[in-house]
Amino acid sequence: MSERRLHTGEIRAAAPTLKAGDRVLLSGTVYTARDAAHGRIFAALDRGDPLPFPIKDAVIYYAGPTPQKPDGRIGSFGPTTSARMDKFSPRLLDLGLAAMIGKGDRAPEVLAAVQRNGAVYFCAGGGFGALISKSILQMEEIAWPELGCESVKRLEICDLPVIVAADPTGGNVFAF
Repeated sequence: MSERRLHTGEIRAAAPTLKAGDRVLLSGTVYTARDAAHGRIFAALDRGDPLPFPIKDAVIYYAGPTPQKPDGRIGSFGPTTSARMDKFSPRLLDLGLAAMIGKGDRAPEVLAAVQRNGAVYFCAGGGFGALISKSILQMEEIAWPELGCESVKRLEICDLPVIVAADPTGGNVFAF
C-alpha cells in the first residue's frame, strides 16, 4: 500500500497504478450527487437532456452535507452509503465516470463496471464529516436546489483523504 497525492484530472491515467488500500490525498473538482440527484440525472439521460456536469472523467462524491453556515463556512460534509447508488453506477461508469467517493462496499455489478472502465472507487471516512469539510476550498450549488442537501454541488477540494476501495484490476478492500 502506498500514499500519494492525486489530482482529479489525473485519475484516469493513474488508475492502473492505484491499488486497493492505497491512501490518497485527492485535489481538484468533484461533484456531489446522492439518490435524488441520481434519479434526476437518469431522467435527463433518458430524455437526452443536458446534465448539470459532464460525466466523462468526472468524480462523484456521495456526500451528506450539513447546511452551510451563515458566515459562509462549509459545514460537516461526510460520505453517505454508496450502496444506495449501486443501481445507477454501472451506467455512469460506462458513460465515462472516472471515480466515485463514498463509504461501504459496492455491488458486484458496480465492481465489474469499475474494472471494465478503468475507474476507481474511493472511500472517505464515515464519521469524519467535519474533518473532510476542511479539504473543501469552494462549493457551488449547480443543480436542483430544491433537493436541499441532495442538490448537485461542484466542490474544489485540496488533499481530501480517501482510500482506494476498489481498483481497476479487481482489488477490493472489502473482499475477505
